[in-house]
Amino acid sequence: MTQLSGFLSYPFMVHALIVGLLVSVCCALLGVSLVLRRYSMIGDGLSHVGFGALAIATVAGMAPLALAIPVVVLSAFVLLRISEKSKIRADAAIALISTGALAIGVMAVSMNSGINTEISNYMFGSILALSHSDVVLSVILAVIVLLFFIFFYHRIFAVTFDETFAKATGVRAGLYNTLTAMFTALTVVLGMRMMGALLISALIIFPPLTAMRVCRTFRTVTVCSLILSLFSFTAGLLLSFLYGTPAGAGIVVTDLVFFALFSVAGAVRRRR
Repeated sequence: MTQLSGFLSYPFMVHALIVGLLVSVCCALLGVSLVLRRYSMIGDGLSHVGFGALAIATVAGMAPLALAIPVVVLSAFVLLRISEKSKIRADAAIALISTGALAIGVMAVSMNSGINTEISNYMFGSILALSHSDVVLSVILAVIVLLFFIFFYHRIFAVTFDETFAKATGVRAGLYNTLTAMFTALTVVLGMRMMGALLISALIIFPPLTAMRVCRTFRTVTVCSLILSLFSFTAGLLLSFLYGTPAGAGIVVTDLVFFALFSVAGAVRRRR
């Protein structure tokens, strides 16, 4: 209890809590649509692209986010266009771009000074790397994503389950796909600072998949995914604070526990 009472006495923990909760909201909302459309690994692919861009920016002495944000957003658009217009499948396109970007980032780092603390933070995550500017950016992004889902919920639902029918009814599916890709890219870039390139995709994948073990409608899956994402992040961050473990790993382990519990609960429900 003494340790917990000091949890919010550290500025870096406050920054991590605010940024993490807001990024978790974005990941949960965006993740439901991405998982249902079988784009769940796009977060992993974009995180590798982000690592490559951040590594190059660090080596070149540039502002990391100034290069990473436009590169990752552009990569999201490219992935979307490839999956829609090319013969290359979406999963193959993600693997192609992500591994290529990761290799470029590793090459750039190795040709300069090797893996330093800043590069390591981007790869594995660090709550110490978060700043006040990250808090401001995460607040802006979370508000935009929330408004996007609130005002265009029915159109997002239509595009998620039957894009062809949505287009036939006059829904601008391409616009909503583009906005989803852009918001996902921004969320990944912000979340990488805390979760790392290797684990940020877990925030997008686990909450929706866990909610689907029990829930059966799009609305209930979305709400449950949002609650799970917030609770898992908070629990994982507390574990990290209490036991000195990496924050990203603690959050993902918490997600794994919830996934196992919900899987059991879903199996029992179906049997009854």
